[in-house]
Amino acid sequence: MIIGLTGSIASGKSTVSAMLKRKGFPIVDADEIARLVVEPGSSVLLDISQQFGEEMIKEDGTLNREKLGARIFGDVDERQKLNGIIHPAIRQEMLRQKDEWLSQGANTVIMDIPLLFESKLQSFVDKIIVVSVSPEVQKERLIARNVLSQEEASARIRSQLPMETKEQGADAVLSNNGTEKETEKQLESVLLEWHIRP
Repeated sequence: MIIGLTGSIASGKSTVSAMLKRKGFPIVDADEIARLVVEPGSSVLLDISQQFGEEMIKEDGTLNREKLGARIFGDVDERQKLNGIIHPAIRQEMLRQKDEWLSQGANTVIMDIPLLFESKLQSFVDKIIVVSVSPEVQKERLIARNVLSQEEASARIRSQLPMETKEQGADAVLSNNGTEKETEKQLESVLLEWHIRP
């Protein structure tokens, strides 16, 4: 079974992903892959420098995230152009890793995809777990974690799909407002109910 794990910013999805990893589940991590596909010398990096200019690559061959971020920030067309380069490469690598785990005999593969709904990747998975959190707790955690102002935190939260929308698309929702132990209990009952093991 292929399980999609998602949530919103500061909802605790990474915490749940770490729990699953400790339980022995193979994880395909979209964020990790997003960093992997723009490593020095990659074809994606080459495409970025051709589309956006060589100044997007630092002296050491790495991506100049600050410059690129400034260029696409607030410019929908530029952002779409960048996504058009990066997203296909991420998807391809995610599927490659998933297939590799399955060929090694894994029963279940967890695909940790922060923007699963935003990127419309529901077809990649059999079931979806959403890590949910109340707006108050989410904002509090985000401000603490990223040292943001109230307004900056609100803007980041607004840039993603509302939590309720994600919950509606889920096969299981883990409420992560309490302790890690409480969240883990919920996770274990979902795994039990779905009869899944690594």
